[in-house]
Amino acid sequence: MPELALLHLDGPIATMTLNRPDARNALSLDLMHALHARFTELSARAEVVAVILTGAGKSFCAGMDLKQVLADPDAPGRLLGSLAEFTLNLRAFPGIVIASVNGAAIGGGCGLATVCDFAITHADSKMGFPEVDLGVCPAVVAPWLVRRIGAGKARRVLLGGGTMSGREAHALGIVTDLVETREQLDAGAKALADHIAAGGPEALRATKRLLNELDGSLDADLGRRSAQLSADVLRNPKSIEALRARLGP
Repeated sequence: MPELALLHLDGPIATMTLNRPDARNALSLDLMHALHARFTELSARAEVVAVILTGAGKSFCAGMDLKQVLADPDAPGRLLGSLAEFTLNLRAFPGIVIASVNGAAIGGGCGLATVCDFAITHADSKMGFPEVDLGVCPAVVAPWLVRRIGAGKARRVLLGGGTMSGREAHALGIVTDLVETREQLDAGAKALADHIAAGGPEALRATKRLLNELDGSLDADLGRRSAQLSADVLRNPKSIEALRARLGP
């Protein structure tokens, strides 16, 4: 069985890859476990200044593995709790994290992009938060989206549901950087990582730490309460019924 999360180190730049391409890198319990394990490895590497987070295959991350949610009554709480902890750890990481959104970033996947300090995608990628369309509450990603684009825009995005193109996501500020084509993305992400890694590591870490304090990024209680709220909605029989109807057999 292949590793579900990969970590590649290249001097001061690391690349972490969600490696479940057959399932569009959907966040299963096993994938979350692998991400936490790779992140523990990464956190021990003091030389890393910049991290690129990306997905294997054609998708960045399709969000929660909803098939697992439907199959296991305990999965919602465990998955959402694990995701909430991962987002907090990702934001607290001293180095600068760049999401290279190579393809679809949906729900929790789009949320991961907003947790990162920078996010780059291509104009035709598919992004968004369609949770409400499926009867799911996007509480885990909501605080991160509010911090990224502001409360008013986040309200419109999360309550409106649906998806958008990478160009539209860039216009809204969901991603910070944009290239025109998928073929340009790897070079764009590397150029951004190289630029960051050339800066002063201590200055970057101190600045990120201050920014995290200023915007409340490390409010662990809010993150955990948000995960509990999402899990409570998913445990509701009406929500499960609606989700089954939307996903089909």
